[in-house]
Amino acid sequence: MVTLENVKANERVISFIKSGDEYLGATGFTEHGLRHASLVAHIAKNIMVRLKYDERTAELAAMAAYLHDIGNVVSRHNHGQTGSMISLEILTKLNMPDDEAALVVSAIGNHEEEYGLPVNLVSAALIMADKSDVHRSRVRNQDMKTFDMHDRVNYAAEHSFLRVNEEERTITLELSIDTSISPVMEYFEIFLSRMSMCRKAASFLDCHFVLMINEVKLL
Repeated sequence: MVTLENVKANERVISFIKSGDEYLGATGFTEHGLRHASLVAHIAKNIMVRLKYDERTAELAAMAAYLHDIGNVVSRHNHGQTGSMISLEILTKLNMPDDEAALVVSAIGNHEEEYGLPVNLVSAALIMADKSDVHRSRVRNQDMKTFDMHDRVNYAAEHSFLRVNEEERTITLELSIDTSISPVMEYFEIFLSRMSMCRKAASFLDCHFVLMINEVKLL
């Protein structure tokens, strides 16, 4: 069976994720490289494991999460769609069965809030994991005087953690935000659509989504 390690070792995967991240960097976007891919893969798998889904589904979620931004090598616009097609070719060459590849590519194609929806367990885990990576380490621009709102919100996020409570069936995004850099309201201005998507994804996993910012429950 194809595993996350097979995907991570694939030379095309490595090259395309690195190149896509470089292209985004040239246009001022936050980091979307191997660090983000690895973290999101770890979180997606952890969601599946903690909620007692089977081991193979957890591994497929990790693979989808690792590959989800590979389409940035083509363009940021509709990168979920192009990423699905790129990933399908890679997974086919790795001899992944069609039914498993279908789950992975549908998750990749539905991970962005502009057009995506949780369509299966793998996609729901990917959505939750991807949207939880909010942190100042992702900001490339180090000149705070030139920050736009997106830079400020990410830079203000000093800590983020996605907590899964399998007994209470809750998935909680816990954020610590330095409000001297960015007020909480700016977070909602930028990420409201993402939080709505997280609620849908959590519901698909038979869970309730909770947002905690600075130890205050907001959703």
